[in-house]
Amino acid sequence: MSDTDKMTINLLLVGRTQSGKSASGNSLLGSFDFDSHLSPSSVTTCCSLGCSCCISGFTRRNGHELALRVHVMDTPGYPHSSLSKEEVQQAVRAALAQHFGDKDLHLALLVLRVDLPLCEEESHTSQLVQELLGPTWKNFTAILFTHADKAEEAGLNGDKYLHIASDTLLNLLSSIQQRYIFVDNQVLLVK
Repeated sequence: MSDTDKMTINLLLVGRTQSGKSASGNSLLGSFDFDSHLSPSSVTTCCSLGCSCCISGFTRRNGHELALRVHVMDTPGYPHSSLSKEEVQQAVRAALAQHFGDKDLHLALLVLRVDLPLCEEESHTSQLVQELLGPTWKNFTAILFTHADKAEEAGLNGDKYLHIASDTLLNLLSSIQQRYIFVDNQVLLVK
C-alpha cells in the first residue's frame, strides 16, 4: 500500500500529572506503548510517540480504499514532580518538531480528570497548551475527560457533569467550540 493510500492522524496528549494521558494514549492505540500506573510522582518524564497498526479498508475516497494509521504523542504532565515548566515545554516543542513538523498536528487533546475540578488557579495546563501551540490552539484542541467511571459512580452523565462544572471549565469548553469526550480507560483497555 503506497503512502497515498494511507491516512495518518497525529494526536498530542497534554495534561496534568496523573490525569490519564498515557492510559488514554494506550486506549487510542489499542496497545500498551506508554507506561501507565499509579505513582506518588510523575510517571512520564519524556515525550514518546506511539503508532497504531495500519487499519485497512478504513474509508473510501472516490471509490479508492484508504488505510488509517494513528500516531499519539504522550507528554510529561505539568505541573511535574521533577521537571520545570520550561523543561516540559522544551521537551514537547522538540518532540512536536521531530515527529509532526509545523503543520502535521491534527488534534491536541487536553486531558482532564473528571474527579478533579478545574479552578482558575489550576489552569496551568490550558496555559501550557496555548504557549506550546500558539494563537490558533483553539482550532484544533479538544478536552478528553478521563476517569468517567467516577462521574458515573456519582450519578453524573456527561451533560449533568458539565451542568455543574466550574466557570473556568465552561469558559475553556466554550473557547474550543465544545469539543470534548468522556472516557473510562479501564473499560477501553482489554488486559
